[in-house]
Amino acid sequence: MVARRAVDGTLLEWLAAPPRAEALGLEPHPEGGWYRRTWTSPAVVPTPGGDRPGATLIHFLLPPGEASAWHRVESDEIWLWHGPDPLVLELGGTGPSPVEPVQAEVDGEAPQDPAVFRILLGPGAGITGESAQGFIPGGTWQRTLPSSGECLVSCVVSPGFSFDDFTLAT
Repeated sequence: MVARRAVDGTLLEWLAAPPRAEALGLEPHPEGGWYRRTWTSPAVVPTPGGDRPGATLIHFLLPPGEASAWHRVESDEIWLWHGPDPLVLELGGTGPSPVEPVQAEVDGEAPQDPAVFRILLGPGAGITGESAQGFIPGGTWQRTLPSSGECLVSCVVSPGFSFDDFTLAT
């Protein structure tokens, strides 16, 4: 069993690691899913929150039945799909709390905030409306939802990721 902990170290739950997470040495992420940093740029850049690496790279696994909570990161993110199944990225705007993209779709209206939409990452890139990569601007609320099964992605964050720049929605 492996502990999922909040950013402050508080124990959230005990979990059994999925086989792919175990094989890749992934740990439970505080937002949900499993991750491991695989690269950190040696370049250092100043940000309003302090110095950060120029970029970081992680593997992120979302097993069936898991989702990540609404959160935001101050840096830009590029998501790269590896498979085997699709993954839904929901972007909930840049306001004080996330906006559900589903309601705008149900009402048949474009959301007022252009940062409220969905990206479907998956094997049908260029054919079925799925993409092989997705971009999330810094400061945008986001969450990931499984569409059918397990999905492995890589995420490049620039300037590099720091939990000091990470906010979970309440």
